[in-house]
Amino acid sequence: MSRDKSLKSASSLSRHRNVLSRIERIDKLKEDERWTDGGSPFGLPKVGHRKVSVGGKVKKPKGEAAEEATEEKK
Repeated sequence: MSRDKSLKSASSLSRHRNVLSRIERIDKLKEDERWTDGGSPFGLPKVGHRKVSVGGKVKKPKGEAAEEATEEKK
């Protein structure tokens, strides 16, 4: 019997989520200096949550990559 796609291991649950919990929203508002201490945790304003892309390797133009490859072989 196969397992449903939604039933995955705990490590796969660390992916990007569009919906933040109330505590995460308050933390984000504190970072943006839009939260006052003692404020009501109900009726919070919307908080934009964007996925941060992880930097990868910088692609070089074909000419530079070919030159470096020939220098390494020497």
